[in-house]
Amino acid sequence: MTTPSEPASSAVSGILDILREATLGGHPGQGTAFLDGTKADGSSNHGLLATLDALSAEQASREVLGGTVAAHAAHTAYHLEVIVRWERDGDRGPFDWKGSFQPAQVDAAGWASARGRLRAAYDALVTFARTWEARPAEGDVTGGLTGAVAHVAYHLGAIRQLIKGVQ
Repeated sequence: MTTPSEPASSAVSGILDILREATLGGHPGQGTAFLDGTKADGSSNHGLLATLDALSAEQASREVLGGTVAAHAAHTAYHLEVIVRWERDGDRGPFDWKGSFQPAQVDAAGWASARGRLRAAYDALVTFARTWEARPAEGDVTGGLTGAVAHVAYHLGAIRQLIKGVQ
């Protein structure tokens, strides 16, 4: 997250700062836009990946209110992958949104794989988006990126609520 004295260098940079916070958490010891602050020692990181890393496969697979954390993680990764396919590759689908919530149950290896997939999808989106930093803001790309922010933040909130039922 940029500080008020260090404005983002572009619309894409600013959006990526917020997406980073939602996915990776805040920078240690700095303010955040919407998450609980990360302490100077790096603790209290409440981004999506750290939130998922704190759960076991059994917890991630436990159904609460008709859903599982594992399903939300799979779907979130899929959404980030689709943004890259849509924006970079021109792939307009069809996309299997219903199937994107699978697997809903995972073992330890599957849970590690799901978290790795989500991290890789985030990294791929950031890598793609960085190619747009020096360009003027373009509606489709900035729309896709802001959609990613909203989507990751939504699922982070949903996952936080599910965690209350699995711990």
